[in-house]
Amino acid sequence: MMQSRFLKKLSISICMVMCMSGYATIGSAHSGSATMDPEGISRTFTGLAFITCFDDGNGEPHHLIARIRDNSPPVSGLLTNLQLYKGDQAVSISDTISGDADFSPFVTLHGGPGVYWLIVNKTNKGARSFDIDWHCNTITDVHTGTDIGVAQFE
Repeated sequence: MMQSRFLKKLSISICMVMCMSGYATIGSAHSGSATMDPEGISRTFTGLAFITCFDDGNGEPHHLIARIRDNSPPVSGLLTNLQLYKGDQAVSISDTISGDADFSPFVTLHGGPGVYWLIVNKTNKGARSFDIDWHCNTITDVHTGTDIGVAQFE
């Protein structure tokens, strides 16, 4: 049973890396989909990813933007949240209407080039399917280099 749980977490983590890297979804180059806590038993399920913003020839990164959409049916007291942080700065947003097909507004963190952390979590027990979009932009909002990796998804 322990090996089965490990393999399930490993396959979810691999899926998150692919999804959050844009390989498993159609649309924006920097979007991904996943399901937090597919068994719906954890109150503390958290996804942690790192986003690296760099100059890919389009200009020096100035900020990171991100948003979240909860695709699950509404459940009272159960929301999805997204937080960004870098250094001593942080911002957060929630999708307050589950399953309505609308994303939350974008949040912006002005941290320049380098590594930002993105956290997704939920407010209670229950599985939550979600989409996220993220983009590194220059000071004039030109899209620039954006890479992602997943550190935790459990």
